[in-house]
Amino acid sequence: MGSLIALEIELRFMRRMNRLRSLWNLENIKIVRRIVVSVVGATVLLIGIALLVLPGPAFIVIPIGLAILATEYAWARHWLRKVRQIASGVVSGRNAPNQDRQMRDAVGNGETHRVEQD
Repeated sequence: MGSLIALEIELRFMRRMNRLRSLWNLENIKIVRRIVVSVVGATVLLIGIALLVLPGPAFIVIPIGLAILATEYAWARHWLRKVRQIASGVVSGRNAPNQDRQMRDAVGNGETHRVEQD
């Protein structure tokens, strides 16, 4: 009788372990990771956007949010590359992309004839 009860307890334990193992399969872990990355990255990005009008380091927080999102999303990698290009241009003293476009438009109108090479 005692061994039958022990066998039944062991069988219940094994069923619970199998259920837990099936819950924590690789696909579920990937989904949970993507959700966590999305929530954290979007939160940091939104805080950075809010810091554009509030006092704070928006130009530091926005790339951090994009870097978090870039671990999962291609569109975030694209925008992070753009932000890096703009930042490197600002640091090196080159014109920002919009200034280059304005310069090309002005050259087309005959206002100035300054040509810059990248």
